[in-house]
Amino acid sequence: MTEPAARPTVDPLHPMSGGGQKARRRIALGAGGTAVLLAALDAYVVVTVLVDIAKDADVPLNHLERATPIITGFLLGYIAAMPLLGRLSDRYGRRPLIHLCLAGFAAGSVVTALGDTVPWLAAGRGLQGVAGGALLPITMAMAGDLWDEHDRPVALGAVGAAQELGSVLGPLYGAALTAGVPATLHLGGITFGGWRSIFWLNLPLVAVAAIAVQRSVPPPVRAPAPSARVDLAGGLLLALALGLLVAGLYNPDPSRSVLPPWGLPAIAAGVVAASAFVWWEGRSPTRLIDMAGVLRGPFFATLGVSFLTGAALLVTLVDVQLSAQTLLGLGTLDGALVLSRFLVALSVAALLGGVMARRYGERAVAVAGLALAAVGYARIGQWPLDLAAAGHRMDVDLVIAGLGLGVVIAPVSSAVLRAVPAAQHGVASAAVVVARMMGMLLGVAGLSAWGFHRFQSLTADLDTPLPFGVDPAVYTRRLAEYGDRVQAALHTEYSEIFLITAALCTAGALIALLLPNRPGTAGGSGTP
Repeated sequence: MTEPAARPTVDPLHPMSGGGQKARRRIALGAGGTAVLLAALDAYVVVTVLVDIAKDADVPLNHLERATPIITGFLLGYIAAMPLLGRLSDRYGRRPLIHLCLAGFAAGSVVTALGDTVPWLAAGRGLQGVAGGALLPITMAMAGDLWDEHDRPVALGAVGAAQELGSVLGPLYGAALTAGVPATLHLGGITFGGWRSIFWLNLPLVAVAAIAVQRSVPPPVRAPAPSARVDLAGGLLLALALGLLVAGLYNPDPSRSVLPPWGLPAIAAGVVAASAFVWWEGRSPTRLIDMAGVLRGPFFATLGVSFLTGAALLVTLVDVQLSAQTLLGLGTLDGALVLSRFLVALSVAALLGGVMARRYGERAVAVAGLALAAVGYARIGQWPLDLAAAGHRMDVDLVIAGLGLGVVIAPVSSAVLRAVPAAQHGVASAAVVVARMMGMLLGVAGLSAWGFHRFQSLTADLDTPLPFGVDPAVYTRRLAEYGDRVQAALHTEYSEIFLITAALCTAGALIALLLPNRPGTAGGSGTP
């Protein structure tokens, strides 16, 4: 994460006050925001096409746990790179770092598009995440360079909106491309269709974004300037902690236990690394987050709420899609359309949340939103086994959960800005995003590990019926019974995951009680 106040290598446009310069600033922000949106789309794009990717990677449907690195690889790279590469832009300039990130994002897209094994795909997604994760803080820092303190929150809000838009459009974007581009589209022995079209399309989009950045973002100042220091140790400790925690939660064979044999040691090492990160940040002269002048209670409460909402969000994106495809037997696009109830409600509520927070205060809106989301997830956790017979209840419950989570976004973003000094608005906004991404990463890893273990334990005594040596009618009956029991196990797995998600939202509502009460009553400008 970078601090907008540190801009030694960028030619700021503040002194330029003419209408032409205002237009240039907006174009620069639009170019940076487009790059952020591109990366955000790819953060969520695979949740609706995971089954299609898993099939091409020879991962059977009843062992989808083996495909989770395709999701967690991107998120891990995204979070790990965000602090360090963002800070490096203070030293080398925004424009060169944005170009470097776009090039890395394109390279990761090519690796992913060509991938046909889980390690290959995870490597490509990880490279995409590393490059994409840095675009957000760099663009926020650029907004800090170009806008003064009064207008900066609006610019930061626009960048944040681009990030949020990716979560809404990403799943639908991925499903639409996968369904619209035939999987049989080949050229020179390379497959360009199906889910791979998502990543091939990134190449021309990256080229357009690079041209826009080159023409609009100011170049670095060539005059000698004091170099910004980079907290390399802090960034590496944070990345190490997250990597160990995710590795400890990844269990490719959950038939015997929730965690793999290396799970507990890896998680313990991750906790030690996280503790070392906290210790280092308290003593390092150069920190990822400078806590001077920060209202720590509200600040950490916003991060906690953001963490839990992130976990609930990604669990919804993954498990609603899987429920639609496995329990309802829908295709990729139709499954995404089921998920669209939640996404549309989420985006509408995100707009309403800002208006409501201004009228009622961040705390009340966030608590009410998370409580509503908890009700929605509790209802989803009680969906019947025969989902087709549920009728409009699915729509209503998904809308309730989406409205609840969506209304929390704006109050959290606003609360964190009032908990820190104005000079740290950029880094605080990035911290909220990092917390949400960490919630997504650890939430989907943890709940997936537990859910897949539950599925394996529920189907451990099932033998796949074979058509040899039995009457065809008997084989058909046994096959139908086998399918019914697998469906029942999947239903139990999803139901319990959503009930746990309801508990996470309830915990988030309790933490949200620590947010600022009403505008101007808890620190106002961030002064302690």
